[in-house]
Amino acid sequence: MVNASIAIQVLPDTLDDNETVRIVDEVIAYIESTGLKFFVSPFETTVEGDYDRLMEIVKQCQLIAVKAGAPGVKSYVKIFFNPNEEILTINDKIDKYIDKNCDELNK
Repeated sequence: MVNASIAIQVLPDTLDDNETVRIVDEVIAYIESTGLKFFVSPFETTVEGDYDRLMEIVKQCQLIAVKAGAPGVKSYVKIFFNPNEEILTINDKIDKYIDKNCDELNK
């Protein structure tokens, strides 16, 4: 059941942009490995699924960033939870913009 969505931004405490990207890439790989639907954007990654599972993912993102070499990590999380109904999905929210955004990126 999809009763929640999160948007998480993981910011490793590093001074090197390449190292930051490497660690964030490991966090995103973990999110991908969960099998849940997700969407990566420039500032955060959105994931949808069961609330309890999403809260575990938030926790693991911190641990994975540290295990990947971050001395510390700041994370910013947005949570939408609706225990009684389905939520608006990632596709509900962005499909109408996909072609337009792709056109802009390809300019």
